[in-house]
Amino acid sequence: MCESTSSGGLFMKKTLYVSDLDGTLLSPAPEITEHTAEVINALTAKGEYFTFATARSIYSAIPITGRLDINVPCILMNGVSIYDIRNKRYLKTEFIPVEASAEVLKAFERNNVRCFMYKLEDETLVCYYSELNTKVMRSFAESRKNDYKKPFVQVDRLADHANGDAIYYTTTGPHDVLYPVKCAVEKIEGVDYAFYLDVYNGEWYLEVFSAKASKFNGIKFLREEFGFDEVVAFGDNLNDLSMFEAADVKIAVGNAKDELKAAADIVIGCNDGDGVAEWLSSTVMNNR
Repeated sequence: MCESTSSGGLFMKKTLYVSDLDGTLLSPAPEITEHTAEVINALTAKGEYFTFATARSIYSAIPITGRLDINVPCILMNGVSIYDIRNKRYLKTEFIPVEASAEVLKAFERNNVRCFMYKLEDETLVCYYSELNTKVMRSFAESRKNDYKKPFVQVDRLADHANGDAIYYTTTGPHDVLYPVKCAVEKIEGVDYAFYLDVYNGEWYLEVFSAKASKFNGIKFLREEFGFDEVVAFGDNLNDLSMFEAADVKIAVGNAKDELKAAADIVIGCNDGDGVAEWLSSTVMNNR
C-alpha cells in the first residue's frame, strides 16, 4: 500500500475500505460475525479507515453494524444520506424534487402497486404508507417496527404528504409486478432507481431516490471531504455497480451477481465464509 514519491521517498496512501452490507459484509443470518468484527476493529485500531454503503436506512443499518468500530461516515439508502455514526448526525441528504415525487407516485398508482415513502423531518426519518396489501410488505413493516423501532405512519394518500421532505420510495414484490413501475420511473426527470433481487426472500426491490443520490456520489463526497487517496469497495449486487465506478479497487464477493463480478478487479470468498474479513486480514493486515 506504499508508493514512491517523485523525490524517491515513500508515503502511505490514505485508503478508505467501504463495503456493502447485505450479501457482502453480513452473513446470511444476516449479522456481523465475530470474526468479521475482530478483523475490522483491528484494522481501524491500526489507523485504517472503514465504513459501509447500503440500501438500508439508519434504523436497521446502525444496530446491525453495532459490533464494528466504523470510523468514517456511512452511506445510507443507496447514497441518499451520509451519516456520521460517532456524532449521530446527517452530514448530507439528497431530497426528491416535489414535481418528481408526484410523478413517481403516479407511476405506482397507475400500476396498482403500493409503496413506502420516507421523509426526513427535523432530522428524524419517518416512513409513510397508505396500505400494506401484500404479505411481503406487511412482513417488511412489522420486522422494522418491532426489531428496529422505525416510525411508520399510515395515511389515506401518500400524494398529500409528498412535499420537499421526501427522500425515498421503496417497495418489494415479484419482478413482473414491479417491472412496469420501474419502466415508468426511469423516464422521470430528477430521480434514479435501484431494481434488484432481494438476497433473503427471493422478491424484488424497487427503490426510487433523487438523481443526485448514489453510492457513486456518496463515495465521491467521502473522498473529497476526508482526503482519501484510494477507495477499495466490496459488493455483491447490482446496486453496487455505481460504487464500483467510484472505487479504485473493485472487489466482488464469490456470491455476487455475474454483472458485478464482470466489473470487479478481484473476486474473493463468499459472504457466508467472511469473505471481506478474510481478504482484509490476508491482504491488508498482513502487510501492515
